[in-house]
Amino acid sequence: MTLHHRAEGPLDGPPLYLGPSLGTSLAVWDPQAAALARHHRVVRWDLPGHGGSPATPRPTTLAGLGRLVLGLADSLGHASFAYAGVSLGGAVGTWLAAHHPGRVTSLALLCTSARFGEPGPWRERAELVRTEGTGPLAASAPGRWFTPAFAASGDPATAALSADQLAADPEAYAACCEILAGADLRSDLARITAPTLVVAGRDDRATPPAHARALADGIRDAQLLELPRAAHLANVERPKAVLDALLGHFGGAESQGTRVRRAVLGDAHVDRAIAHTSPFTARFQDFITRYAWGEIWAGDTLDLRTRSCVTLTALVAGGHREELAMHVRAALRNGLTPDEIGEVLLQSAVYCGVPAANSAFAVADEVLREESERGERDS
Repeated sequence: MTLHHRAEGPLDGPPLYLGPSLGTSLAVWDPQAAALARHHRVVRWDLPGHGGSPATPRPTTLAGLGRLVLGLADSLGHASFAYAGVSLGGAVGTWLAAHHPGRVTSLALLCTSARFGEPGPWRERAELVRTEGTGPLAASAPGRWFTPAFAASGDPATAALSADQLAADPEAYAACCEILAGADLRSDLARITAPTLVVAGRDDRATPPAHARALADGIRDAQLLELPRAAHLANVERPKAVLDALLGHFGGAESQGTRVRRAVLGDAHVDRAIAHTSPFTARFQDFITRYAWGEIWAGDTLDLRTRSCVTLTALVAGGHREELAMHVRAALRNGLTPDEIGEVLLQSAVYCGVPAANSAFAVADEVLREESERGERDS
């Protein structure tokens, strides 16, 4: 079998493999993949019968799943790689790091365990899926994966991941349940030499924090992070906290300029700018990130609210409509109210001219209306 996978990021970046949890697909890593791929060659893969991976042949042990990942790495020319995995994907990483220490350079284990409880309940779940399909499990998945507040929040990830569970091949899903029933990695932990980050959700009922503490205690070079307000899919429920921890562990933490740029303009804008950077524009992007955002905007003489006021005025004077719209949104993010933004534009009318301010009011009115409608949808 060749596992279905998606490779993202620079071809010469250090490889980072991301393993999914039972019942999900490689989409479970959507909250972190793009940011990790700025510095790493990220390879996400699907379990057999999940996402795009074929349902047969089916491994019957963790070792079998681990060998499929090694085969994928061999096919992509990766002699060694960093690895992060959630739940069953984390157990695969534990096996890889213990049995093939030369292949795993660094390890992150999220909401996983060296032993996933007694085998009986897993075998019962396998039998349920074989007789009734994955429908009953898909219906109850949000309650197993997330805290009640997040499950009821309407976050689109909840429905999308439940749909992945529903689409999983029942026999392949049952085979994974049986792998978990037989998994016991407790005696393997001392063999792991890779620097390891262990992440637990404090509200995780599937693999409670005690399981994470046992992993961290058993691995010689391990750090433990417990996240409040997170259950079994902590990277979906607390995406930024998990991303920050992974960037700190694997390397590739962002510069101060990029962090300030994200704080002011938002992740979506910065991600688009990075994605559209070409060899021709790379030096300019580096210049504004280091100078404009890393030095000017990062200075502590003026606060961000004041900087937004100054920037809006300058953009009105220059007639830069597109950037003005971007910085009206930034001004809201920096704490200005719509009334305060209007006051800045009135001040600009006096000193930059009425035609320029008239155009600016039209741009700002459209942005504020869009942001208000978005807020009503999200509330």
